[in-house]
Amino acid sequence: MEETDFNDLLDDWFIDSLKTYKDLHVYQLEHPTQVIEWTSGRTVCVAGNSPSKNEILELHLPLKLLADENKGLCAERDFKVVHGGFTDGPVRCLRHVPGTRCVVTNDGWSSDLQVWTVGGDNSDVIRRTGRVEGRSVSEGGSRIAAGLSSQVLHGAQSSDVQLTQLTSGQILYTLETDTADRLSSLHFVSDAVFLAGCCNGNVYIADTRTSAAPQLSPPPASSCESVLWWTDASGGPSTCSVVRLSSSGQAVISDLRNPGGAVSRAQLDVQSRRCSLDDVRVLWAPALDDCISVSGFSGAVQIYNTSVWRTELQEVQPLFEHRGHAVSSQSDDDVFVTSHIWHPERPRTLLSAASDGSVHVWDWVDQSAAS
Repeated sequence: MEETDFNDLLDDWFIDSLKTYKDLHVYQLEHPTQVIEWTSGRTVCVAGNSPSKNEILELHLPLKLLADENKGLCAERDFKVVHGGFTDGPVRCLRHVPGTRCVVTNDGWSSDLQVWTVGGDNSDVIRRTGRVEGRSVSEGGSRIAAGLSSQVLHGAQSSDVQLTQLTSGQILYTLETDTADRLSSLHFVSDAVFLAGCCNGNVYIADTRTSAAPQLSPPPASSCESVLWWTDASGGPSTCSVVRLSSSGQAVISDLRNPGGAVSRAQLDVQSRRCSLDDVRVLWAPALDDCISVSGFSGAVQIYNTSVWRTELQEVQPLFEHRGHAVSSQSDDDVFVTSHIWHPERPRTLLSAASDGSVHVWDWVDQSAAS
């Protein structure tokens, strides 16, 4: 794109953003990140994913974003590095352990986990303090879900998922399945119930309090065949909704009480491209009813309102689309979003990262509600 055309496109988007964003802040990392994880309501962890040595950082959100009133009196608009350290390899998955200053990572090469302490003792260093061995001997990264009491669920395949107590190293539970489906995600629905989402669309529902076999839920039979599927869950065991998103852009929502059926489905307006398992994210909004976010198909993050979806497959348009990474990038390569995450309490605030190393935090305006 010619420089004048790029500047015109950027100017148009900036003017439009004055109406479509309540807040928008930009930060630039030295290397792209595939992980964004909350360590508090004000801080997140990010980490590089290049094959060599990488930084792992805890960033404090811009103070101007967090000021509920008198924003004009708050001059600080930038992210601030609070703690930092280095990893010997990439970080493909990272989870914060609730109630602690620990994060657990996986490098995407093996099923082993690395345990890190974020700061402590008046230190600004993130240092590696432990290691957890995975059950899988094959290559491929582990998915991680962190629970209370320093319990971590992890595994690379449905046949090697285990629940480990970090402080003692004790294995508290192992998932026994007949097949070794590669995992795309792990989710705690409650302290004891979890979902294991597989890249072929299968979802296993298990209870760590019992030795009973997990419940297997394949994707609805009428769904199209796709190379990959991604899963997320919302709510508790009695109100849990499960969304499955395929690499062809088809989304299916199910109730945990009847996971084999489809409450609703839709064909999303996403760009078709060859995706790997680590590219795409689909997330329920934690503080906004019936909304999901999708990234990884392009340089945008899309928000969809699932309350208007029907049981019959239909094409739907996003409620909102954050195009800031692609529009503002100076990179010669096509920029795509590598990760995103909702704020746990602020309904319309998200963080997103892209392949050019940019990190955005943005609070979007629902134009349909405003009109």
